[in-house]
Amino acid sequence: MYVQYTNPAAYPPLQHSSRILADRGCDVLFLGSGARGAEILQFPPHPKVRVKQMKFCFAGWRQKLHYLQFTLWVFLWTLWWRPTWIYASDRLSCSVAALLSLILGVRLIYHEHDSPSLGESISAFQQLVLSARRRVAHHASVCIIPSEARAEQFRAGTATERPVLAVWNCPALEEVRDDSRYRIRDQFIVFFHGSIVPARLPKAVLEALTMLPDEVSLRIAGYETIGHTGYITTLEGHAKALGLNSRFEFIGAFPRRRDLLEQCSNANVGLALMPLQSNDDNEKAMAGASNKPFDYLACGLALLVTDLPDWRKVFIQSGYGLGCNPEDPESIARQLRWFLDHRRETSIMGSSGRQRVLSEWNYEGQFSHVLHHLAIPSRT
Repeated sequence: MYVQYTNPAAYPPLQHSSRILADRGCDVLFLGSGARGAEILQFPPHPKVRVKQMKFCFAGWRQKLHYLQFTLWVFLWTLWWRPTWIYASDRLSCSVAALLSLILGVRLIYHEHDSPSLGESISAFQQLVLSARRRVAHHASVCIIPSEARAEQFRAGTATERPVLAVWNCPALEEVRDDSRYRIRDQFIVFFHGSIVPARLPKAVLEALTMLPDEVSLRIAGYETIGHTGYITTLEGHAKALGLNSRFEFIGAFPRRRDLLEQCSNANVGLALMPLQSNDDNEKAMAGASNKPFDYLACGLALLVTDLPDWRKVFIQSGYGLGCNPEDPESIARQLRWFLDHRRETSIMGSSGRQRVLSEWNYEGQFSHVLHHLAIPSRT
């Protein structure tokens, strides 16, 4: 039973791991809630995977009651369904997971997608959540963290002696697209998908387009987060002011990843940008944790990433893309110009990356380490 106090469909690793477990004969139940911006996202149907969600509730005192209701709801489902494992998949699920472990002795798996902020101004509620997180870290059979750097931080922050595995957010093998990358088109498409926020898609990308031929266009898919409502409108207004109406396209959010990746496969280059400087511990360790570059490579796209040491090592030095300064339009434009002028080489980058996904950077391979710890056999 997966437990997450948000929409689980917003996290591709949960989709992948649940299908892996279901294909091995497990019955899988998701208990989640709504999520502002990501409410459109859905799991693809599977005969052994069910998803149940409470409605989204805005922040405030009502949300505290909503969270208590969610905790009780999960507890009652556990009493009725009697799962063999609880797969707690965010820190807000730790309170109920710790309760279930203490009272019912349920076995736990803990998967932390985003590390908590450990600044000085932590509320009483956040302190309770962090306390539950530490308890879960000490009782889980295995803890899953999406990058090596965060795994080290998690071990140090929780002082756990339980196994902590770095499992990258790679696509599933079935999501790898057909290899037909060497295609000469009149249009050269730069693609972005995911949460549409300034840190991931700065306005500098639009400004870079003004320095490039008209055949280069930017296509984005995704959704706004609750902290950046209206940013899509801001980008559209900026594109209009720059005279880029026909070269900037927002195609919305796609409920199913299959349809999103189909759109992705029509592009030439995928954008996976992070700030060069950040106070966010998650943004400091996103190589492996971000699914964007792996999704692009699965579709045969070359990558344009931020020129950070970990991203350089994983993606640039491996020959799958180029690096840039995401705050500098000229830096972005210079690298996009190289892709445009070297289309065959760009295609080879994407094709090589696609082969890496098939051979190594896929979720089946990443999650096999978790299956080993859980001793879940292959289905016969």
